[in-house]
Amino acid sequence: MSFAIALSGLNAAGSELSVTSNNIANVGTHGFKGSRAEFADVYSVNSFSTSKTAIGSGVLLSQVRQQFNQGSLEYTDNGLDLAINGSGFFMTSTGRDTLDPAYTRAGSFGVDANGYVVNSQGQFLQVFPVDPDDGTVISTSFSSAGSLQVPDSFGAPSATTEVTLGVNLPSGAPDLPIANFDPQDTSTFTQTTSTTVYDSLGNPHTLQAYFIKTDSANNTWETRTFLDGNQLTPQVTEDLAFNASGILTTPADGLVHYSPETLTNGANPLSLTLNYLSANGTDTTQFSSPFSIASLTQNGAGTGRLNGLEVTEDGTVQGNYTNGESRALGKLVIADFPNAEGLRQVGNTMWRETVSSGQVLVGEAGTGRFGSIQASALETSNVELTSQLVKLITAQRNFQANAKSIETSSTVTQTIINI
Repeated sequence: MSFAIALSGLNAAGSELSVTSNNIANVGTHGFKGSRAEFADVYSVNSFSTSKTAIGSGVLLSQVRQQFNQGSLEYTDNGLDLAINGSGFFMTSTGRDTLDPAYTRAGSFGVDANGYVVNSQGQFLQVFPVDPDDGTVISTSFSSAGSLQVPDSFGAPSATTEVTLGVNLPSGAPDLPIANFDPQDTSTFTQTTSTTVYDSLGNPHTLQAYFIKTDSANNTWETRTFLDGNQLTPQVTEDLAFNASGILTTPADGLVHYSPETLTNGANPLSLTLNYLSANGTDTTQFSSPFSIASLTQNGAGTGRLNGLEVTEDGTVQGNYTNGESRALGKLVIADFPNAEGLRQVGNTMWRETVSSGQVLVGEAGTGRFGSIQASALETSNVELTSQLVKLITAQRNFQANAKSIETSSTVTQTIINI
C-alpha cells in the first residue's frame, strides 16, 4: 500500500513540475495565461469506516486551473498590435465567411494578401458591422460578427466643381499695371495661392490664383487663375471690388465661373467656380491687415489609397486614405464567459467554448464587463517568473521526498523477506 501512496506522490510532483515548466517556457508568449496544478487527497472509505482508523490512499491531480489575471502591456510601433485592458477576448474564426469561433488574448494582427485582418495562424479577426460614415454599430449580436477586411482604396473619384476661397487682401498694397502681369515674375502681382483639384478620373491638378491690386481709389483687384499652368477663361469677369468697409461687393454672389477646361488625360472637361463668399463666414475681405487665407477648400476627390489604420479605445477600426477620407471598417467583437477557467485550451494561445465555460457573451469594448482596447500594444504573459522558480524547487523536493518513501518501503519489504 505504501508503494502505491508514494507512487501517487511521485505522479503528483511530476504533474506540478510539468505545469510549472510549461508556465516558465511561455513566460515570453504574448497573451499566455499561466496555470496552477491543484491536488486532492485520496481515501478509500465505506459505510463502516471511521475517521479514527482511516488511512489515506495518496494524492491525485484534481485539476489544472488556468489563471486569467491581466498581464502587463508591452508597447509597439504596429497599429494592429492590440491589447485588451480588462476582461474579455478577441474573437477570431478559422473560416473567412463562416463563423468558427476561437478566442484569444494575443492581439498580434496583420493584413493578409486579400486585405483581411488575421493573426499569425491565419485566423480572421471578427468585428461588428458599422455605418462607415459615423462608426455607429449596426448590430452587436453574435450572428452579425464578420471577418474584418480593409479596402485598399475607398471612394469613386469626383471632379471638382467649386473651390471656396476666403482671403484677406491688404488694403495698403500698391497698384500694379495689369498689362505687366507675368506669373513667373512676383513683382507683377500682389499675392497668390494654390490648391489641388481633381478631374472626373480622380487625377490631381494644381489650381493657382493670382491677385493684382489695380485701382486703390475704387478698391478694385483683378485675378488671374491657372490650371496646371494654363490660364482659365472667366465666363463674365474675375475682377473683385470692395466697399469702403472692406466687404466684397463684386461679384455680388461671390462666384466667378470659368469656361470648361479641356484635359489631355481622357477625363471630362473641368468646369470650375471660385466662391469668394464661404458658408462659414470666412469671406474674402480687403482690410489693412496682411494677406491671409481664412479658408481654402474644394469639393472634388481622388480615389483614396489606404494610408493607415487606427483602432480606437472603444474598438472602432478606422481606415485613413490618401484622399483625406476616413472610413469606419468595423468594431471589434469582445467576448467573455461566465466561467473563463472552463475554456478549452487549443494551443497558439487560443481557447474554445465548452459546457464548463458557459455560453459566450459578446459586446463592445469599454462597455459593461468588457475591457477597453489599447492599440500599438500587446499583453505579455501573466506568468511571474520568480514564483514559478520557487514552485519548481518545491515540486522537486516533493518528488525527492516521495522517492525516499518508496526507498523506505522497499527496505521494509526486504527486511520482512529476510526474516
